[in-house]
Amino acid sequence: MAGKKNGAMGKLSFVLALVLVFALALGGLWFFRNFGKSDRVVDAEDAARTIERLYKSIDPDTAPPIKEAVDVSDMLDEADELPDIDTCAVTVDGGAGGTEIWASGEKSGSGTDGWMREMAEAYNREGRVVDGEAASITLRKVASGLAVDYIATGKAKPKGYTPSNMLWVRLLNARGIPTTTVAERTVGNLAGIALTKDKRDWLASQYGTTDLSAITDAVASGDLVIGYTNPNTSAAGLNLLAAALDRYDSANPTSEAAIAGFTSFQSNIPFVAMTTQQMRDAAQRGSLDGFVTELQVYELDNDLQRNYAFLPFGWRHDNPLVAVDGTSAHDQAVLKDFAAYCAENGGALASEYGFDQMDSYDSESPMPEGSTLLRELEAYKQAKDAGSAVVAVFVCDVSGSMDGEPIQTLQSSLVNSMRYIGVNNYVGLVSFNGDVTINLPIARFDMNQQALFKGAVTKGLRASGNTATIDGIIVGVKLLEDMLQEHPDAKPMLFVLSDGQQNAGHNLKDVQGALTSLRIPVYTIAYGEDADLTSLKAISSINEATTLSASTDDITYQLKSLFNANM
Repeated sequence: MAGKKNGAMGKLSFVLALVLVFALALGGLWFFRNFGKSDRVVDAEDAARTIERLYKSIDPDTAPPIKEAVDVSDMLDEADELPDIDTCAVTVDGGAGGTEIWASGEKSGSGTDGWMREMAEAYNREGRVVDGEAASITLRKVASGLAVDYIATGKAKPKGYTPSNMLWVRLLNARGIPTTTVAERTVGNLAGIALTKDKRDWLASQYGTTDLSAITDAVASGDLVIGYTNPNTSAAGLNLLAAALDRYDSANPTSEAAIAGFTSFQSNIPFVAMTTQQMRDAAQRGSLDGFVTELQVYELDNDLQRNYAFLPFGWRHDNPLVAVDGTSAHDQAVLKDFAAYCAENGGALASEYGFDQMDSYDSESPMPEGSTLLRELEAYKQAKDAGSAVVAVFVCDVSGSMDGEPIQTLQSSLVNSMRYIGVNNYVGLVSFNGDVTINLPIARFDMNQQALFKGAVTKGLRASGNTATIDGIIVGVKLLEDMLQEHPDAKPMLFVLSDGQQNAGHNLKDVQGALTSLRIPVYTIAYGEDADLTSLKAISSINEATTLSASTDDITYQLKSLFNANM
């Protein structure tokens, strides 16, 4: 009996030993699972597991494919994409006979952005007479690039046009609209990079200079992280693009060498901002070492001056004034009289409002012609993603609160702007109400995928039910993560189109950490007059994206700008 008992005990001990060894082995694997991995990799893996777990709890449906032929002739033309000009505010009303000038926002707005507005008001108060006729100025606030699109497409046209810099005038001329220069300068300004002072000192010590050549080389090497605004719409962004390409090959700024140099620079740009505020917010959170801005902004911001150095680049932003083709002789005479009035009376106010500083600065290179700028913008469209495809998922709100005009606007804006998505990118579509549906799995955006995308948008989106916004985002992120396994070098992006009024499903705190670790930017586009912008901005702010708040007649144009900048 003792022998049997001892034998049984021996077997039990052996089994326990095996269990212990097995447990230790598993424990060791668990303990050393992250050995040799960076914190970033570990965080991303943990985030992916979180998304996987949440995705399984949502259990999304998959809709049958719906194809609809893509006919470009059915889409809005370039003029129709633009909102009515009345969406751009008139800041000075010169009456029925007023000579209308379109002016960029830094001088036609309010407060310290109101230099030209105040000059126009003062001019009108004088009751001036030009060539025997009453003279007055009507001032409309129109962004420089937007104004070019209005004028070139024939959607609307002013008498006078004063963009931030002469680059826009040359672009307008290259698009077939002649102009007559009234004044090369109305008020002085510069584009530049606001770089933290520590990084400025480091740049000077490493490169012996802090000019644009040093900055672009440091960015290309991964030693600096900066942000800039969309060159298709932003004066400073356009200036940076042209100046960077000129820096790589001044004789031919769209040569293979220049584009290769710009691509190496662009590969370390985390995002192209839609607004200056988007860059400022990213810098405040420590995501950027610097960002593109204008000298006037820097001069008026004590926090910027305390923490950043201003490093000018490119061509001056001297706010030229031109008469647009077809402007009458009287209106041209009024424009000349107004420019002379500003030159004679506006100096003190300009200085007070941050203009007319660093007047000794000028570019060493001649300003590019408009035809060159057009080629540069086309090259940018191809080079901005540094040779990597974008993988994007559109997450569309089809809840009951989107019924009617919001869902119709969402559908039309997506269909009309899809032509601005490059065919080498990868696109999918998800919709959500109280449940989530995968309407279109991610695939290369060739003609077949475009037809499936259009069908999913126009025939597969019907509004009803609750709003589980975060559930839709989770499913979109899961699709992105799966596709990144196949295309690890691709750039992921998520677009959430919604009114933001969530009332079901998971909430933001459930996924905020995972989204942060995965570094997927989530752009939100607000639809409807009652859209919850606060909730949508909270989502976009996680990874330095932005929220677009669009009225029903300008959303297509805003999406066009967003896709041109990012896809």
